[in-house]
Amino acid sequence: MEVKQTGIEGLVEIIPDVYPDSRGWFLEFYKESAFHTHGITQRFIQDNQSFTKKGVIRGLHMQLEPYAQAKLVYVISGKVLDVVVDLRRNSKTFGKVFYCELDGEKHNLLFVPEGFAHGFAALEDSIFFYKCSSLYNQQSETGIIWNDKDLKIDWQIENPILSGKDLQLPTFDELLRKSLISRH
Repeated sequence: MEVKQTGIEGLVEIIPDVYPDSRGWFLEFYKESAFHTHGITQRFIQDNQSFTKKGVIRGLHMQLEPYAQAKLVYVISGKVLDVVVDLRRNSKTFGKVFYCELDGEKHNLLFVPEGFAHGFAALEDSIFFYKCSSLYNQQSETGIIWNDKDLKIDWQIENPILSGKDLQLPTFDELLRKSLISRH
């Protein structure tokens, strides 16, 4: 497995070893010892999967302390533009947006530490899978509106489809003013 640094501390793209043969291919999605070798020691306790139609944006989502989640995200089939925003106040990259195209044929993964807002745009019909370090907690969920004027995220979709809940998320500035995000 190859681990690519993103320029944001703790946020890494992972390219697993894929073993093709005449029957198809095989890969190890997650192997604790291999991840530990690369400094990723996060414990995962919940797995989630979604099917998302082309043109849909999900996010930007996060959970507040003490239910903050690290995520290991992967596209089983299809292609998405994965987007994260560093919300760790003491980080050198606080407020920075990072983009990663996750592709079911490329098999790449993204490890997203706690303290990030996360979302994705389905560039194709996609099956999205992710491991979480904390259980879902409805009372601690928040996020950032997809079209935040300060972040200026290019989702690569012209007329996106969003849930009613995602359309009600606060702006980056509103989230900061509420002082809801982590101080570490």
